[in-house]
Amino acid sequence: MELLENRIRKDGRIGAGNVLKVDSFLNHQIDVPFLSLLGEEFYRLYKDSGVTKILTIEASGIGVACLTAAHFGVPVVFAKKTHTNNIYADVYTSSVYSYTHQRSYDIVVSKQFLSPGDRVLIIDDFLAKGSALLALLSLIKDAGAEVVGAGIVIEKAYQNGGQIVREMGIRVESLARVASMTEAEGVRFC
Repeated sequence: MELLENRIRKDGRIGAGNVLKVDSFLNHQIDVPFLSLLGEEFYRLYKDSGVTKILTIEASGIGVACLTAAHFGVPVVFAKKTHTNNIYADVYTSSVYSYTHQRSYDIVVSKQFLSPGDRVLIIDDFLAKGSALLALLSLIKDAGAEVVGAGIVIEKAYQNGGQIVREMGIRVESLARVASMTEAEGVRFC
């Protein structure tokens, strides 16, 4: 999606550890009209898939998931990274390894919000090594629901997460696919 690639070129920054920072518009400060355009594109890509729920993981995926859900007219369910007192005891649980934080953590979704009749579209901000996406797929499988695909805002195509998930037969649509990035050369897209 050229619109997104141009925005990354304009406002994205490459930080320490080769981290693409898009926090000025995507995952810290949110440009709502821009994310709505991304949601509209996910709708265009998946509108014929019979989506009944959108699933994401807290916190960075919630904004784009909500704006995507507005186009579909369906609810968003987000996997929580902490089991709080206000979540029901009956939950689906999966484990995620965060390369950003260098640790594993469990994610949970109440069984009340994900069930066998659901057709689930996963929406997330980034796809790199695939740990978060694989964990969300596990929750969907445990619920007996059907995954219709994954909508990713930015995929680091030089890492293997997208390949792993596609080889599982899951449809993955990424709006921007990064081929490489360095502080000296900037971001190159596929």
